[in-house]
Amino acid sequence: MEREGRFEFDRAYLDRLAAGDPDTERHFTRYFGDLLSIKLRSRLRSPAQVDDARQETFLRVMKALRQPGGIQSPGGFGAFVNSVCNNVLFEMYRAHSRTLPLEEEVGPALPDPGVDAETAAGLDEDRALVRSVMESLPQKERQLLHWLFFEECDKDEVCRRLDIDRNYLRVLLHRAKHRFRAEFVSS
Repeated sequence: MEREGRFEFDRAYLDRLAAGDPDTERHFTRYFGDLLSIKLRSRLRSPAQVDDARQETFLRVMKALRQPGGIQSPGGFGAFVNSVCNNVLFEMYRAHSRTLPLEEEVGPALPDPGVDAETAAGLDEDRALVRSVMESLPQKERQLLHWLFFEECDKDEVCRRLDIDRNYLRVLLHRAKHRFRAEFVSS
């Protein structure tokens, strides 16, 4: 049911969406398409990246809906879609960091002749934002994320360095990623 421009999701809506109802799928992509595009355009400079991230978000949400048990809380559906989008963004930044090292580690990046100036400026902004968010984290969380996502250290190696077991590493990583996302979204 719609109220003041917001849509209230219910179990029947999620069931129709999971079943592949064309009208419900159209509503879902229209409703979230604009919202996701606005969010993604503020964080990604390339229209192709925005489209890729939006489509990946839709794909992951649909996959989650169609899994046994699906999404249990229709009232939290909007927040779920937003969280999936945040995860997609985080993974895009992670993939990007593998190909473009941080400036403080290797010096300024040379311009890529195949990248226009606007895209290059956007990439520099993205790196600066990720760097700023990383610097705002507590030392332990910053180090953990750096080891796992920038250095791509093996989790067993990280456990050895921190003298912890894998289960506790999972908890620490969850907390660090949660704090990173919260800081990133608020930036």
